[in-house]
Amino acid sequence: MRRLLLVLIAWISLALASATAQTVPVDLELVLALDVSRSMDDEELELQRQGYAGAFVHPAIIQAIKSGAHGRIAVTMIEWAGANYQRTMIPWTLIDGAESSEAFAEAILATPKLSFNWTSISGAIDYSRAQFGTAAYRGTRRVIDVSGDGVNNNGRPASIARDEAVASGITINGLAIINDRPGPGGWRPFHQPPLDQHYREQVIGGPGAFLMVAEDFSSFAFAIRNKLIREISGLGGPTVVVAKAPAP
Repeated sequence: MRRLLLVLIAWISLALASATAQTVPVDLELVLALDVSRSMDDEELELQRQGYAGAFVHPAIIQAIKSGAHGRIAVTMIEWAGANYQRTMIPWTLIDGAESSEAFAEAILATPKLSFNWTSISGAIDYSRAQFGTAAYRGTRRVIDVSGDGVNNNGRPASIARDEAVASGITINGLAIINDRPGPGGWRPFHQPPLDQHYREQVIGGPGAFLMVAEDFSSFAFAIRNKLIREISGLGGPTVVVAKAPAP
């Protein structure tokens, strides 16, 4: 059923794209790049998926999508870990309202939970960049949304991948998840620079780029929802935002 759902979404998206002889204009082409490195345990991987899925069914997200000049965006979701692991979880999908947004959320929850060694933000950026132009959509803006809980420790420097993507007209935003929990098996990360500093200096870039900081996984859902609203709407704001979930 999971595979069937993903195939159905891809078929619908391609059918909509081929409905006209020319490229379908959208307000935003968005690559969601999710960290699945070993520093993320099963609970955290599930919280990450639930956070993204919950965001896409939130009325504020749907309103932001429909308020654009075209009233639609194209989104694809990838997962990444080390330099040798990047995978497309959900292919390019056209989202133009509640129904297509809910289908995308269901597809997120249908993907399997996997994790792999190392953290290559540069590999994630390079793979994400290569996704643009592979479907029949042309966005007013192109954005890579990188979320993760660790610094680049594998592959080439993240700043080089960032600079090349920005030079090609892509904006890279970041969601830094401050995570002090040990990884599977009790593993803890080696000494590393503050994650928010690393993302601010080495990862984000391009017109309107910003960093959202989730202080822990409990605030992740709140952070991703607000981050997506800003990305979809194209509104400006502070370069660094610390997201704190509202009190229950």
